[in-house]
Amino acid sequence: MSVDLTTSLGSLELSAPTATASGCAAAGRELAQFGDVSTLGAVVTKSIMLKARSGRPTPRMAETPRGMLNSIGLQGPGIESFLEKDLSWLTENNVTTIVSIAGNNVAEFGQLARILRDVPGIGGLEVNISCPNVESRGQVFACNPVSAADVIDTVRSEWTSSAPILAKLSPDVTDITEIAGSVINAGADGISMINTLLGMVIDVDKMKPVLGGRTGGLSGPAIRPVAVRAVYQVHAAFPEVPILGMGGIRTGHDALQFIAAGASAVSIGTVVFGDPSSPWRIANELGQELEQRGYSSLREVIGLAHKN
Repeated sequence: MSVDLTTSLGSLELSAPTATASGCAAAGRELAQFGDVSTLGAVVTKSIMLKARSGRPTPRMAETPRGMLNSIGLQGPGIESFLEKDLSWLTENNVTTIVSIAGNNVAEFGQLARILRDVPGIGGLEVNISCPNVESRGQVFACNPVSAADVIDTVRSEWTSSAPILAKLSPDVTDITEIAGSVINAGADGISMINTLLGMVIDVDKMKPVLGGRTGGLSGPAIRPVAVRAVYQVHAAFPEVPILGMGGIRTGHDALQFIAAGASAVSIGTVVFGDPSSPWRIANELGQELEQRGYSSLREVIGLAHKN
């Protein structure tokens, strides 16, 4: 293929434009049987917390038209196990790694950044401020510009590495550019968007919510137009800030919409469950889409929809 698919997220150079989406491929090891994980743009790990977390009650997943709801609840082994088992594997296999971190409060985000800042093999941090905020009665940090900025400011103060900090934003807000501006001013080098939309399914035979945690995050093709709109709006407001776009991407054609809207790279999520090779396939398809339209590189298309 003659198209140059290299791109970057701030100081992090990517050899390919497709990354895994946090939570959809654990730490990447599961995908190794389907392709060379080191050839992906990056593996964005499942969000890591300070301590092991069991997650929300079952059932945790529900099918919806053109998507799915998940209510996993940030289940995970904690930072120590992650460093020993997952990050070591990623480093040994030369995988570009963006570590997603989540905390119950602002201080925990800072502690995680402090632990990780001198660890080799980390290409960037994705700060999952779209996770439950126990300090604000179950709300999320990313739904309030002040609390969102507090997290990023704390992470920035602890993060002495030159690797970029990406703030992951929620679409469940009135004005996503307001939140984006707050985290950029607080020190974020880039934006990851969007996280899932809050949703619910009701079992009308039992007359109660299907999910054990009642609500869940909606992902899949149904949310793609919302995600493209959010990327477009944030790029229009902050054209120099790199964006890692995500939300319902299933094909190279889908990915191209995000790039034209202003994303520098894309994360592949829900489709991985049914097609584990999709991150590689979508990168190839994106190259074909660009080639068919006469472009020689991905970089020349970033944000192009804003110029037409």
